[in-house]
Amino acid sequence: MDSLARLEQTILARRDADPATSYVAKLRVKGRAKMAQKLGEEAVETVIAAIEGDKAGLTGEAADLLFHLLVLLADSGVSLAEVCAELDRREGVSGIDEKAARPKED
Repeated sequence: MDSLARLEQTILARRDADPATSYVAKLRVKGRAKMAQKLGEEAVETVIAAIEGDKAGLTGEAADLLFHLLVLLADSGVSLAEVCAELDRREGVSGIDEKAARPKED
């Protein structure tokens, strides 16, 4: 988790950088919808690599997916610590039970 925490700090530090020299800043200028689009693209590429059994490809795509997720979380004001706290809250609870306990949407 240390590498993810370091990456989160790097992303936060680069959000206000020059978009000509920082990919994070370039994404921020393009807006949250573009960040979400990139996250979706990386998710699809991750799935494809997994289905193809491409371990190296899956590793790289998973790294891209985590990076873009952290960019989107930072833009949304959600910290990695908050996500980890939610995972901790769910620990030991069956995924089926956890999902069933969520409030129902109308």
